[in-house]
Amino acid sequence: MPPNFSIIEGKEKNKNMAAATYNIEIDQGSDYNITIEVKEDGSVKNLTTYSARAQARSDIEDSSAAFSFTCTIPTPTNGKILMKLPAATSSSATAGQYVYDLEIYTSGDAAVTRLMGGSATINREVTR
Repeated sequence: MPPNFSIIEGKEKNKNMAAATYNIEIDQGSDYNITIEVKEDGSVKNLTTYSARAQARSDIEDSSAAFSFTCTIPTPTNGKILMKLPAATSSSATAGQYVYDLEIYTSGDAAVTRLMGGSATINREVTR
C-alpha cells in the first residue's frame, strides 16, 4: 500500500536546492494515490497560483512520456498536492522501471519548481 501522506520541503529554483528523491512502486492494474504536503521554510506553502504536473518516462532522455499522473491541488491554501495514477493507466503501462518527477508551475511556466522525482516501478499484475 503506498503512503497516503508525505511531506516534501518546497524548494524554489533560485535557492539552488535539488528536488527530493522519492522512489515509488505501483501495482499494475491498481490505483496509485499519494498526497504531498509542500512546505517552504517550515511553513505550508500557499499553492493558490500554482498547478501541478507529473510524468514518467522509460528513460530520462526519452522525448515522450510513458504515462502521466493526474495532479490536483484541491485546497491550495493547505499546500497539498494529490498525485494519482488510475488503474486504467497502470494497466496499460508495461511492467518495469521508469523515472518520474513532480513539478509545480504558474501560468505560462513563469515559475517552475521540481519538488520530487525518482524511480517509478510498475509491478506486474498477475490477476487480469
